[in-house]
Amino acid sequence: MRRIALALALPLLAGVLMCPKDAVAKPGYAEISTQAESQVAVPAFSHIFLLLLENKEFNRVFRSPGAPYLNALAAEYGLASQYYAVAHPSLPNYLALLGADTFGVASNCRACYQSAASLPDQLEAHGRTWKAYFESIPRACYAGDSPDELYVQKHNPFVYFDAIRQDATRCGRIVPLEELSADLASGDVADFVWIGPNMRSSTHSAPIDTGDRWLAAQLPEVLQSSAFENEGLLVVTYDEGDSDAGCCGRTKGGGHVMTVLASPLGRRGFTSDIPHDHYSLLRTIEDAWDLGYLGHAADPSNANLAEFFAPPRSP
Repeated sequence: MRRIALALALPLLAGVLMCPKDAVAKPGYAEISTQAESQVAVPAFSHIFLLLLENKEFNRVFRSPGAPYLNALAAEYGLASQYYAVAHPSLPNYLALLGADTFGVASNCRACYQSAASLPDQLEAHGRTWKAYFESIPRACYAGDSPDELYVQKHNPFVYFDAIRQDATRCGRIVPLEELSADLASGDVADFVWIGPNMRSSTHSAPIDTGDRWLAAQLPEVLQSSAFENEGLLVVTYDEGDSDAGCCGRTKGGGHVMTVLASPLGRRGFTSDIPHDHYSLLRTIEDAWDLGYLGHAADPSNANLAEFFAPPRSP
């Protein structure tokens, strides 16, 4: 069983981001990348898991005593220390991750459906599969918010794309989170897996420590699955932060958020302070599987996260 070395994790992380940008990695400290790696391809991962938390600025989570599990995961694997959301409020960020654009959406609208292409379209066109698991969703392909309001539609970008919502087979791949355990155990795991916690587990309507305990309970089965261990990738990020900080050619964004990348193919104990945002993450997925680019994922200012998988530079 993989065990995260929590006792070592927080001191390690504390030292990493206190180093100047041109610092050379020292024994006992994670290597820091401050410039894009040249001519490095993103691995063709067997599976990619993407999990979104909610509404926390980086400095509220990094080194927080309320988030020991997520900080330990970052220390063991990789931390994108300069990662940004692209807008406010939640929904445009979700749309950006799946469709490479906010489509002019500036609210958590219910019926602002899109006829645009999305990542699932790309995946299927290249013979790949996808499935989205949402905690507290009443049933597959559910429209609207759940009666208890623990599941909310604004955190499910899949239903906003007409080509998914209006196709019963495709929409049937949006399912309750309870199905994930069985799929992992059986090995019947889609190439791309979206994991959506509910309003409390995501920390939208609960403290940071509530979400961290949820991660500690949910993620071990992902990290111990063959889908992950056999060249998979897990990304944990936040939809938006509290500020308007942004990067990558945009003067205004959705805040500076904590983002962790974990993979057997990744550099361990690695921190990058290359600026990235949600479009960069989508571009990384597209590069991994040679899908081509949607929308803003094609912008030259949006570098992928290849530095997390590049071989270490020579001293």
